[in-house]
Amino acid sequence: KDAIEEAMRKHNRNASLISMTLGILFLAAFTDGFLRAIGVIPPFMNIDINLMNQVIDAVTDKVANKL
Repeated sequence: KDAIEEAMRKHNRNASLISMTLGILFLAAFTDGFLRAIGVIPPFMNIDINLMNQVIDAVTDKVANKL
């Protein structure tokens, strides 16, 4: 019984560490992509994915056309 409890404890510890590591990596990747999309971080390898200027231009054009 003690061996089973020890194995379960070790498994839970390892699973928690793996989950924590994956969570931090995915959060970092999401944050990096989001900050690049809104233009806070410069583009990587000159691939510009800044969406804010395109959104602002599209909204300005639609509002100007309605006036």
